[in-house]
Amino acid sequence: MMDKAKRWLSARMPKMPEQDEMAKNRWLAPVAGTIKRSELWRFTRRSVPRGVALGVFAAFIIPLGQTFLAVALALPSRANLPLAAITTLITNPFTVAFWAVVAHRLGQFVLKIDAATLGTANEHVQSTWFQEFAQWAEIAGVTAFGFVVLAVVGAAVGYLVAGFVWRFVVARKWGRRPAKVGSPQPAE
Repeated sequence: MMDKAKRWLSARMPKMPEQDEMAKNRWLAPVAGTIKRSELWRFTRRSVPRGVALGVFAAFIIPLGQTFLAVALALPSRANLPLAAITTLITNPFTVAFWAVVAHRLGQFVLKIDAATLGTANEHVQSTWFQEFAQWAEIAGVTAFGFVVLAVVGAAVGYLVAGFVWRFVVARKWGRRPAKVGSPQPAE
């Protein structure tokens, strides 16, 4: 049953580009030699958490082009390129409104901004268009600050979770290995 589900899912999922395909892309021509390095495509205990952390950071720090930012950050840090690109999908067109609300509430919480603070600040503003602009700027600033907090905290949490998951998966694989029956003894 599980095998059928994997085949069905793999037939419908888009294929990840391979190293050679990415190196031939005209937009990636300046970094084609760097992208072809094998250490950027390996899944190791250091590159996997780095890739996840950079992907989460790039996903929250800028709204558009986060995949390019994640790949650009992954190149010098020797992070896993596919994971850095895939984890940017945390923020996609379907979830960006949710994350904006979360970022705004987080920014309000961290900056300790409430309705009483806004009311006393708005009493001193006389013109209506300036008052509306000030309210918009306050909301945008708080939300932007919330996104920065989400990027930094999310990257740290992503790094730690990816490290623990990596250790769990490797330990599980090692536990499934058959025990050696007659292991050779050192020569005396």
